[in-house]
Amino acid sequence: MKSPALTIDSRLMKETSSCVVVRPGRNVAGQLSLPGDKSISHRYAMLGAIAEGTTRLENFSAGADCASTLACLRTLGVKWERDGSKVTIHGAGPRLSAPAAALDCGNSGSTMRMLSGILAGQEFTSELIGDESLSRRPMARVITPLSAMGAKFEAGDGGWPPLKIVGGRLQAINYKMPVASAQVKSAILFAGLFAGGETIVSEPIRTRDHGEQALAAFGAEVKHTGNESRIAGGQNLRAIEAAIPGDISSAAFFLGAAALFPESQLVINDVLLNPTRARLLDILLAMGVGISVTQLEEQHGELRGTVQVSGGHLTGATISGADTAVLIDEIPVLAAIAPYTAKGIEIRDARELRVKESDRIVSLATNLRAMGARVEELDDGLRIPGSQELHGAEIDSFGDHRIAMAFAVAALRAEGTTKIGRADAAVISYPGFFEALKNLVQR
Repeated sequence: MKSPALTIDSRLMKETSSCVVVRPGRNVAGQLSLPGDKSISHRYAMLGAIAEGTTRLENFSAGADCASTLACLRTLGVKWERDGSKVTIHGAGPRLSAPAAALDCGNSGSTMRMLSGILAGQEFTSELIGDESLSRRPMARVITPLSAMGAKFEAGDGGWPPLKIVGGRLQAINYKMPVASAQVKSAILFAGLFAGGETIVSEPIRTRDHGEQALAAFGAEVKHTGNESRIAGGQNLRAIEAAIPGDISSAAFFLGAAALFPESQLVINDVLLNPTRARLLDILLAMGVGISVTQLEEQHGELRGTVQVSGGHLTGATISGADTAVLIDEIPVLAAIAPYTAKGIEIRDARELRVKESDRIVSLATNLRAMGARVEELDDGLRIPGSQELHGAEIDSFGDHRIAMAFAVAALRAEGTTKIGRADAAVISYPGFFEALKNLVQR
């Protein structure tokens, strides 16, 4: 009997970090539905907490990051219940309760940055902490605009966590963001609910608009033109009921896996297709992957549908500028399949990758080289030639969920066995990822 393409090794690589063993596959086939989109789950939970009434959410993200958001809300006096993927949040209205303990954001930069916007407008002092990885991630980009609105911050050197926030009365600002970041944009707009006047945020490159869509869903008036968003202070939010579409950033890994094999046939049901997030489909289509979309519908401003994928012969791509900004979470899997394309993939304007859960430029280059690939590491990205053959290797996830998942995909076309250490990092966004991938890989 042939061994399965993916197995979970019972041996522990370190005290608490599991190893996933991946063997080559022949193609990818089947159907799957994904846990709710991580970005939307964070925002709906936070806004549900400060809304009037009871918010009911179906298909809430299964990831640890969104669980961190819920835990922080409970520490702030918000009552909620969870039954599997269903989450019920009893809104506390605009005024939360002063926390009796530090708010532990775990590994979630989304939690820390966006929740800071709400805490900036509260009449109490709070402290946000995180794990070792989060404690090395830059928070000055959110501290600067929120301080300009009137909140007071204490932080470590370089603006690193932990963050202490003294909230209070805020004033609207007109802020031009120096770095494109949907999390920072959402934090400023959330703070704008508590500010006197109209808050204006301009971004250098358009990023995902889930914050604007979520605010509108909860009843706030948000004006959005081009790269500029405006919100007037003093608006009250109303609870919603919503089914959250499948996470397209998680779908990216299955799309990448299917793209590796010309005979693949994959269907992903009810996945997020927001135009600020679905650029990956265009890129893969241009590279030679067969993609069609059916059953399109919209709820609360978010587009969703079913994506059908058939494998093809991959050409190559250059990812830069605005594409880099909207594909920042999908770049790891694009880099992982790059050696198997005909012309390779070049990634530029991606310095933001250096301040994710790991320095993803280094993590990607290190692991690709371990598998025998030629890679040129650039200051702002990677140049990965095509038409390469990779071999199995021992891979380190660097404690980064997207690195762990990306190299499970790369290993499917490699010669021999690949062992991914600290693979349990995948729980940050998708606890069931490896099992779902195993069920789709044909041998």
